[in-house]
Amino acid sequence: MTLDLAGLKPAEKQYYLQHVIAPRPICFASTIDKEGKVNLTPFSFFNLFSSNPPIVIFSPARRIRDNTTKHTLENVLEVPEVAINIVTFDMVQQVSLASCEFPKGVNEFIKAGFTPQPSTLIRPPMVKESKVKLECRVNEVKSLGNDPGSGNLVICEVLKMHIDESLLDADKKIDQRKINHVARLGADWYCVVNENNLFEVEKPNTQIGVGIDALPLSVRHSKILSGNDLGQLANVYEIPAVDPSFDDVNLRQIIQYYSINPTDMEKELHSYAKKLLEERKIKEAWQVLLTI
Repeated sequence: MTLDLAGLKPAEKQYYLQHVIAPRPICFASTIDKEGKVNLTPFSFFNLFSSNPPIVIFSPARRIRDNTTKHTLENVLEVPEVAINIVTFDMVQQVSLASCEFPKGVNEFIKAGFTPQPSTLIRPPMVKESKVKLECRVNEVKSLGNDPGSGNLVICEVLKMHIDESLLDADKKIDQRKINHVARLGADWYCVVNENNLFEVEKPNTQIGVGIDALPLSVRHSKILSGNDLGQLANVYEIPAVDPSFDDVNLRQIIQYYSINPTDMEKELHSYAKKLLEERKIKEAWQVLLTI
């Protein structure tokens, strides 16, 4: 299926985009108007865009239904400050409740059962139940249009961050496994980030990977190894040399049983290398593949 977005209705564009551009982190934004009335609303059009200066952006889009604007947008135009509270699994149902379109002046802290916590640098309160809170100054609000669904980029500079001690390890670093982030998908779907679905991918830094085009032909054209497998193998900064001291009982058995049939032996070696890659044993996988 190919979609020409120019020919879709605003609601259809929103439907497809929100399903495929996901998961999206949630900005739980606390703002106040010029009279000091508080508003608390979640937005999934949100992310980090710069660390120096520390800039995050969220977008209170115009409503698809009637093209009206949201109270959050009106508030930041009056008082350019916002407390952004990071949403975790233990608060997601209350956050969803806060997204109801309550009349202006209704305090979502009360409606959703959250506790307001005084900020230190800005006027809007933070959500005490959130484990990470950002006190932000609104540097700019950029309108993307006046039609239903048009976004309004609220460009925020993070002035101060509050992190719950329970999220830190012994070295005062954030333990990603402890946060339990919640993110938005399409329609009513959400996802949670926990130890059951976390995994690590080694990131190239100063040393550049050799690239898949540099892999041996038998490896590059393997019918066993996937694109992810080849990506791991090609992320080394140089093709490893054969290590004469490398000894592996499974490798010895493969060579013993399949040495008379090179095609079958290559298949078994690739299958074993794939298993090692799944266990993040890249050096060992390379030694197995260098046997061919």
